[in-house]
Amino acid sequence: MAGHSKWNNIKNKKQAADAKRGKVFSQVAKQIRVATKEGASGDPQHNPALRTALEKARAANMPKDKIAAAIDKGLGKTKSGVSIARNVYEGFGPGGVGVIVTASTDNAQRTSADVKFVFSRAGGSLAGPGSAAYLFTISADNETYTPKQPMQAEPDVQSRISQMIDAFLELDDVDDVFVSIALEEGE
Repeated sequence: MAGHSKWNNIKNKKQAADAKRGKVFSQVAKQIRVATKEGASGDPQHNPALRTALEKARAANMPKDKIAAAIDKGLGKTKSGVSIARNVYEGFGPGGVGVIVTASTDNAQRTSADVKFVFSRAGGSLAGPGSAAYLFTISADNETYTPKQPMQAEPDVQSRISQMIDAFLELDDVDDVFVSIALEEGE
């Protein structure tokens, strides 16, 4: 009987546990990168947000090499010496909603392809630079985009936009997602 051995059961349980751990590690690594970037320091003594993120990493039993890599990425360094670039992607989601995605990446082609894939899966499209930016007011530090006139959307469009935002935030390189509609608090 194929698939009913003790080893197969152990393998399936291990795969499920590894997938959960990997997702937690990705989320914690993103928190470490953002805290390092915002605090402009890889030293937890001088960066309280990084200290909190490191406590979460230790609680999740995250390996030290992954923590160090996340800190280096937040500081703009990688093992191979490739610099981390900040990219801004613009597009339109379901219902013609303007979307801006910010990402920090060491491989712009991979990130661009990932962002384009999420747009296409959600029923939207990746657009050129400046195509959706006119819908937003950009903060002085070029980090935050606020909708100039938040549009109202149907509940089904709002739920699809929320699913698209979640899909973007699951990507490792994506830092933040801004939309030109007012999302309900539950979304």
